[in-house]
Amino acid sequence: MTGETRQETYAALFKVAEFRALWSTVALSRGGTQLARVALAILAFQRTGSPVVTSLVYALTLLPAIVGGSFLGGLADRYPRREVLVACALSRAGLIALIAIPGIPLPVLCALLFVVQLLDSPAKAAQMALLPDLLPDRLYALGVAAVTLTSQIVTLLAFAVGGALVGTLGPNNTLLLTAASFVLMGLITKWRLRRRPAARDDGRGTRNRGTGGGVRLILASPPLRNLLALALLAGFYVVPDVLATPYAAELGLGTTEIGLLMAAMPVGNLAGVYLFTRFVPPARRLRWMAPMAVASSLPLVFSELIPGFLPSLATWALVGLLSAYQVTANTEFVRLVPHDRRGQALGVASSLLVTAQGAGMLLSGLLADHVGVLRTLVLAGVVGCLVGLFPALGWRRARSRSMNVTV
Repeated sequence: MTGETRQETYAALFKVAEFRALWSTVALSRGGTQLARVALAILAFQRTGSPVVTSLVYALTLLPAIVGGSFLGGLADRYPRREVLVACALSRAGLIALIAIPGIPLPVLCALLFVVQLLDSPAKAAQMALLPDLLPDRLYALGVAAVTLTSQIVTLLAFAVGGALVGTLGPNNTLLLTAASFVLMGLITKWRLRRRPAARDDGRGTRNRGTGGGVRLILASPPLRNLLALALLAGFYVVPDVLATPYAAELGLGTTEIGLLMAAMPVGNLAGVYLFTRFVPPARRLRWMAPMAVASSLPLVFSELIPGFLPSLATWALVGLLSAYQVTANTEFVRLVPHDRRGQALGVASSLLVTAQGAGMLLSGLLADHVGVLRTLVLAGVVGCLVGLFPALGWRRARSRSMNVTV
């Protein structure tokens, strides 16, 4: 059967032993990272009583992704990817154990935390670069979806239980639990994944290494640069994450409604990823990807046209549903990147995606101070849709040329 008529299942995916191992490391890594964020935020506030210091410590769990992806993603090409995963997991475990020492000076804590998060970038690049090697082509897209779904679910669960866990164990013991999760991640990787040689072992010079080589690779390929541009539209539809609280305040809503509004997009994304990858054939996913990307931020305009808790809950969930296109963009991006450049390209793409999301949040906050929250949401929706037309058309042209060459 062709990809149009036959749909693979998650049951078939989890029959692949190496995928099960990699999937468990994704869950452990994501869960440990989120628990550490909660514990460190609480620890910083307990020790200083300062909201500014608390926000700084939390920001240090996010900012290194911008640097690490660009400069360290290539490690997943220059060294065996399994060994990169093991080294990153065990190094992070040791560093988090040091952070958990009671009374550690705050500047030292921040420095250790920065390194911990820096090591997350080559680990993620190695995980995603390994995925096509573990799975047959027919299961690869479903594998990306499973990893995405797992990351989203674990993030929601970790934030939900993190506060209660820190309250029960204390922040230091919670950090030790996090360190143990990274040790387990390293052991599973070592014992359950087969060792493969480094992807880049041909002795080529340094021209294609580092951030510049990854950027040149992406810019030189019309499919890759348009796929990345479609992914970067997240900088527009991520705006409700930072404006949910002031939006709720303008509508006179309480904290319960704020929490539900903030959960609307992640829940919508979970549903979208599952439905899109489980029931839409691969060829149709490729056709629908660009239109979904263009439309992904457009529902935000209804935040002002039809304001209110329930309408906003529905429209923000729709934004999350449409953002499921990211799974197909990710799948195609990795598929098109040369095997020996995957880590490098994924590192650059990851850094740019984090930067776009951070810039979207920052600019939306600044804009909301001048034109209001409702108008900012409308602008994000309209501008995101208009900007998305350019990479959507570029992807369509690049794909048409590729199909003509194939034929």
